[in-house]
Amino acid sequence: MAADAPTPLITWAQLTEGAFKDLVRSYTGQQAQTDLLLEATRLCEDHCDRRLAPFTAVVESQRAIAMDVEDTLDAYIPLDPTSQLGLSRAQSLGSTLLVRHCWVREFPPRYPELWQASVQQIELRRSFSGSQLVDTSQIQFEPDTGHVRFALGTFVPAGTTVLVTYSGGYQTVPASLARAAKYMAASLAVTELDPVGQTHGHDQNELRAQAEEALAVFVRG
Repeated sequence: MAADAPTPLITWAQLTEGAFKDLVRSYTGQQAQTDLLLEATRLCEDHCDRRLAPFTAVVESQRAIAMDVEDTLDAYIPLDPTSQLGLSRAQSLGSTLLVRHCWVREFPPRYPELWQASVQQIELRRSFSGSQLVDTSQIQFEPDTGHVRFALGTFVPAGTTVLVTYSGGYQTVPASLARAAKYMAASLAVTELDPVGQTHGHDQNELRAQAEEALAVFVRG
């Protein structure tokens, strides 16, 4: 799956509806406007070490290395046919401790009700016994924490490479995050158009500091 074009955290109309309208008046071309908004968005994300703007079909890989204690099950409890088949396969290959959990990297640090996410595909690349695409109906995905739970019996032995293709991001951008993006865009504009702040009277360092202050609650812990 190919990722789509990135989406800025704010629109040009949002940036120019207030005091920064005069500051960015020389950005008359649509491409220049888009580039400024995207750069500001990426700087916000870089500072927070996380994706914030909507994204599509990002592929992440991780190595399955552990299983939570509460999901260690006695082999003699009743299992549905799919689970029993997976367990039987694991036993035949000498592996009964199957991993049931993984976590995607991107999830909402704040305001989970404004975040939308979905898993499109999971591929398991095992160190033995080949690869497998997991039907998304066989997983539980919790967008607010990024937690993925595999259905009981899914053959995920420790050491498996898990490739998760998913989408997410703030479909409605929190006001504080939009404010940070405005300050970041303004800082970029000042740096580019008036590096020493003599023409517009804006301090790019102070604008950047204001942006980073607003981003503090979104920074990855």
